[in-house]
Order: sequence, then C-alpha cells, then structure tokens
Amino acid sequence: MSSEPPPLLALDLTGTFAFGLNGALTAVRAARLDVVGVIVLGMMTALGGGVIRDVLLGSLPPATLRDWRYYTLAAVGGLIAFALSRHLHRLETPITILDAVGLSAFAVIGASKALEFGLAPAPAVLLGVLTAVGGGTIRDTLVRRIPSVLRSGLYAVPALVGAAMTVATVRMGVYGVPAALGAAMTCFLIRVLGLRYRLNVPEPPETSGRREPPRDSP
Repeated sequence: MSSEPPPLLALDLTGTFAFGLNGALTAVRAARLDVVGVIVLGMMTALGGGVIRDVLLGSLPPATLRDWRYYTLAAVGGLIAFALSRHLHRLETPITILDAVGLSAFAVIGASKALEFGLAPAPAVLLGVLTAVGGGTIRDTLVRRIPSVLRSGLYAVPALVGAAMTVATVRMGVYGVPAALGAAMTCFLIRVLGLRYRLNVPEPPETSGRREPPRDSP
C-alpha cells in the first residue's frame, strides 16, 4: 500500500481515476473500441506513466500494480466511460479539469519519488514530466494520434513547472504536503489557463499559422 500522506494519496488516486476516464473516452471516440479495448486503454493511460517511472527507477513491481486501488480506479474510470459514452460530451469540462488534476498530481509525485531514489535534480524533473505525460503518450500512440505532449504546447510545460517546483522545495528542505499541493496547484492553473485562452508555446517560424495538407492514403 502507498505510504504517501493522505492529501497526496487522494490527489494521486483522483488523477488515476481521471486519466482512466479520459483515456477510455479517447478510445470510445477516436478508435471505437469494444468494452475490453476501452478499459485496457483507460488503464494504460492511467497507469502507464507511473509504470515507466518505476521501471526506470528499478522500483519493481511498479507501485501502481502493488496497490489494488490504482488499477481498480483506472478500470472503473474506463468502465464508466464505456457505459456513459453517449452522455459524456456533456461532461467534457469536468473531465478536462480532472485530467489537469491528474497531470499535476503525477508530475509532483513522479519528481518526488525520483529524488527519493537518489536522482539528481534535472533527471528528477524529467522523470516527473514523464510520469505525467507517459500514459497519455501511450494512449495516443495506440490510437494513431500525434501525442498531446507534442501538439499541445501547454501540456508538458505545466508538468515541467510542477516537477521543477517539487524538486526545488525538496532541495531547500521545505518539501511537505503544503509545498506539494502548491506545486500541483501551479501546474493545474497553468494547464487550465492554457486551455481557457488557447495558449501554446511558439512554433517554428516556417510552420507557424499553417499546417501541411493531409497526404493521400497509400
């Protein structure tokens, strides 16, 4: 079972459920998978980043597979998305908010766990970002979409900020529940404001404002 403080554990579990729901919703809309495919894709979205992190750290079996609450919540999120898929369009805003919560929680917890295993600050930040975006990248790859982390400028950036704040507070010796929640809230606000105002990082000058025409299928 997880040894995280209750507020951080609640945040982590909420993020797991949100990513499971979001990943399964993508499966329903983008790939039209059956119930097994929907639940599997939801679980991979919710658990993928944490599994990659733990494998890289040598923390085996991965924490999300040792604690039944994680994979159960991921599966429940996928099942809900499948059962209510016709009505989920009405809940897009709450689901987006929950997705931002998951991104924030995983960035903070991923970075702090990397530091616990002795990584230097820079690799710990990168591992925090990987924890946050890894599951979504697996999801998008499996349904043959460009991963969100590559096409949404304010997806990886909030995770980077949250992870960097986490590492900074640990290094200064002030890390705890308030600092972790503060880093997660900062990540969350950047993500939500980016969505609200359609903010993106700059694109290369030669491609900014235009897209390549679609290629004909072979």
